[in-house]
Amino acid sequence: MSQQETGWGALLSGTNAIRSLALAGGVALHAINVYVATTILPSVVKDIGGIDYYAWNTTIFVATSILGSALSARLLGLAGPRGAYLVAALIFALGTLICGFAPSMPALLAGRAVQGFGGGFLFALSYAMIRIVFPETLWPRAMGLVSGMWGVATLIGPAIGGIFAEYGVWRAAFWSLAPVAVLFAVMAVAILPGRSPDRNERTTVPVLQLVLLIGAVLAVSAGSVSPDPIHNLLGLGAAIVLVALLIGVESRARNRLLPRGAFRPSTALGALFATMALLGVTVTGSEIFVPLFLQVLYQQTPLIAGYLAAVMSAGWTLGSISSSGAQGKGIDRAIFAAPLLSFVGMAALAVLFPLGSGQDWLLLAPICVAFAAIGLGVGIAWPHILTRIFKAAPADEQDITSASISTVTLFATAFGAALAGMVANLGGLIDPGGVTGTASASRWLFGLFALAPLVCFLTVRQVARTCPVKNSGAAIAVEPGAA
Repeated sequence: MSQQETGWGALLSGTNAIRSLALAGGVALHAINVYVATTILPSVVKDIGGIDYYAWNTTIFVATSILGSALSARLLGLAGPRGAYLVAALIFALGTLICGFAPSMPALLAGRAVQGFGGGFLFALSYAMIRIVFPETLWPRAMGLVSGMWGVATLIGPAIGGIFAEYGVWRAAFWSLAPVAVLFAVMAVAILPGRSPDRNERTTVPVLQLVLLIGAVLAVSAGSVSPDPIHNLLGLGAAIVLVALLIGVESRARNRLLPRGAFRPSTALGALFATMALLGVTVTGSEIFVPLFLQVLYQQTPLIAGYLAAVMSAGWTLGSISSSGAQGKGIDRAIFAAPLLSFVGMAALAVLFPLGSGQDWLLLAPICVAFAAIGLGVGIAWPHILTRIFKAAPADEQDITSASISTVTLFATAFGAALAGMVANLGGLIDPGGVTGTASASRWLFGLFALAPLVCFLTVRQVARTCPVKNSGAAIAVEPGAA
């Protein structure tokens, strides 16, 4: 197998280059929108009101993204790759226009729901298309390219939102995304195949599981926005109960939300999904409050704080792209690096952040190194974890597997964000607040979230046992029956 067949040149040349742009662009569009909305939301509230529903902009967007992601296999089966991607891009564009013209917060929330639905489709379909339009030898590099778009979005999204917000035209931030979505729709029609090779796959929608999953997201999100610890615990408890019910229903269901073995940690899929979820929670919990901590504890401007926080995503992007060509035992080493670097980075942040007392770059420099370590560790492992999920999944559930990657990722994002809010609030962010409360909150947040990569050490060991590498090629082989 030549380097030309497995290298970046094969992925980024000819027809593959256009396909790569379309698929990576779908994830980038979804991700950039997340950061644009976060940046302009304070300006939105000043203009149309609705401060009481501030957090629901994220909650509704993530919940409908999960719904779209979970339904993507159904859409792919009905419309084929070309039609599915076209529908997803147009739904996203419609939601974007609704947001841009929204006269009130309820209307904006309706637009965010439509946006999230289309974005969830785009997110899941981008991963699903990789195994359809590229040869297996290019899967790891394609995974690395698509995963790396979140890092790109973190650099671009705040800049787009910040510029429009600075000039008082927040609506234009939404409008600017609509023509880009239409462009990707046109590209999909031009270069994606009309039919999927998996036409025989079952695509029945698992309605009950979706209700339980989205209910868990809404429960933990609703509980996290309250400063009352009782409400926090009730929301978390309700989410845990709903997830337990989901596991029970999924284990007996004929129409599943996730592929067989996904909820059993002793299987290859169970270990891989657990690893992916733990790493997702780690990054989300680390990232969500970083700009606030930098502004309060280190007196950085919002713009500088935003871009310092982006060091973590830049590390993720660099790690994903640089490790995507790993082969043989190098793949196992990449996966084991994720919890190690993440734990070291989180532990360093737990120690360094509370020491802040002004613009002290002697502390900010190692903090940025810790950000980079966390992002780099997850990025190095991410494309190989996703590729192994595809390889470990049952052959008749590849579409479900494609959708489940984004479903689990989005759920981990929502759960991590909500849990981070809960820990920060209980750690002193609101009471006593100020510098003292923020320092205490940072210590509790990073200290507790360092437990996630510790648990991840156990899951990656299980991955190594159940997903042994059988050759040194770019494609990853799994022992038959491991799933």
